[in-house]
Amino acid sequence: MGDAKFELYYWPGIPGRGEFVRLVLEEAGADWVDVGLRAGGGKAVADMLGQGPVPAYAPPVLKVGELVFSQAANICSYLGERFGLVPSDEASRLHARQFQLTVADVVAEAHDTHHPIAVMKYYEDQKDAAKQRAEDFRTQRIPKFLGYFERVLKANPRGGGKYLLGSDFSYPELALFQLVDGLRYAFPNAMRRIASAVPGVMALHQRIRERPRIAAYKQSPRAQPFNEQGIFRHYPELDDPNATK
Repeated sequence: MGDAKFELYYWPGIPGRGEFVRLVLEEAGADWVDVGLRAGGGKAVADMLGQGPVPAYAPPVLKVGELVFSQAANICSYLGERFGLVPSDEASRLHARQFQLTVADVVAEAHDTHHPIAVMKYYEDQKDAAKQRAEDFRTQRIPKFLGYFERVLKANPRGGGKYLLGSDFSYPELALFQLVDGLRYAFPNAMRRIASAVPGVMALHQRIRERPRIAAYKQSPRAQPFNEQGIFRHYPELDDPNATK
């Protein structure tokens, strides 16, 4: 499979969990296609969920030759290790997965701020509960999660406060970048308040944004903007009403 093309299956129109995979593929310089963005892509994504001996529950799904598997953190770990975007020792690879899965935890909580009662109900049907959930997420959970990554940066003995693992970039930094991007879109007031407490995380976010392949990708039509159909949604009534705008 050394020369295989990577096929990503994810819903068109939203960055979603597929964006975490896209960033790794772009940073790796992989030969890949975003199937969802092709004509009929939505149907192709839906059809892929029923294929193979081990069907996927939901996208993102990655197809590499005959290999088909899902779950964003799982895919990112596979790609990161395959393309050398993480040190080769076992401890580093396990810790990279740890960071990737921790980001996945935050993403799930971010989603639940606008759908706290039921995923299949409209946001408008659960606004009151969403306000309560969002307040706790803004004031307690975002600072706790980003504070964790701030401690990781400081604790890394070889990173100089810049890297999550070792003395260089590794793939979970892309996930942390996307997480911060999504939080800044969904909760801009809250993030302005929180940013000063996590300077290392915010500096890492900026460094990833400036990586040549990521910068080029973000300026391309392949990068889909945040909107109110995805995981990170900006509803002003859920943001921090007391923060300085």
